[in-house]
Amino acid sequence: MSIDPRVALGSLTAALEEHLVAASSRRGDEDPAVEAAFFAVADAFEAYADALYDAYGEDLPLDLLDSDDEDDDDDEDDSDDEDGDGEDEEADDGEDALAGRDF
Repeated sequence: MSIDPRVALGSLTAALEEHLVAASSRRGDEDPAVEAAFFAVADAFEAYADALYDAYGEDLPLDLLDSDDEDDDDDEDDSDDEDGDGEDEEADDGEDALAGRDF
């Protein structure tokens, strides 16, 4: 049985507030309180997302990223450079649209 989405939302809000407190009183780059608050936010977010979906079939418009996900993004090539010349094949810089027009 899943938890009530309102309860999960309250837990998420509390986790965000605790993260703000920890971040605002940070004691160095690797403050364990900030790290713990960070993971508490992630856990609370997942619990809320699951509760919302279980209760209403609704997804959140946000996703959590793992550190592995960030590394994968660097490897992806979203360009349309099919022939390797450094230019997107689908790119349209407007030159063709203006060709042959009298100004």
